[in-house]
Amino acid sequence: MKSLIQARWITPFLVATVMLVLDQLSKRWIVAQLGPEPMTRFIPLVGDNIRLAYSHNTGIAFSLFQGQSDVLTIVALIIIAGAVYLYVTQLPHRRRLVQIAMGLILGGAFGNVIDRIRLGYVVDFIQVGWFPIFNLADSSITVGAALLMLQYALDEVAWRRTRQAMISQ
Repeated sequence: MKSLIQARWITPFLVATVMLVLDQLSKRWIVAQLGPEPMTRFIPLVGDNIRLAYSHNTGIAFSLFQGQSDVLTIVALIIIAGAVYLYVTQLPHRRRLVQIAMGLILGGAFGNVIDRIRLGYVVDFIQVGWFPIFNLADSSITVGAALLMLQYALDEVAWRRTRQAMISQ
């Protein structure tokens, strides 16, 4: 039983740790390069369309619910607990794609929670055109969610094929 639990968590733990470290290092680097005042200096990457721009976000994605950092920290911790519960009880946790997805989601979520607890806001710095500024943690959560949807779609296709094969016999 103990080895099953360890096997279930080794990949998510490693992925989450790598993402958390990359997220926190990237944020510290951005603050050192473009801080301390947000949105005063920029590093262009691809013309003016893609650039690094230091920003504070006291809200959530797309800058919604600004100034609610304390409440959002609590909500984020509840969501993290819910994600862990779903992983353990509902998701096909033996699937490598699900393990990677869970690691990405947890690593990104903890990265932003650390910012909220430590700073009172989340450091955002990737600006792509008109899209709201985001960070590696946000990207990690988004990619993790997309991987979960991909795994669900793959499982659905496999189930339909199996069902169709059984009907055809």
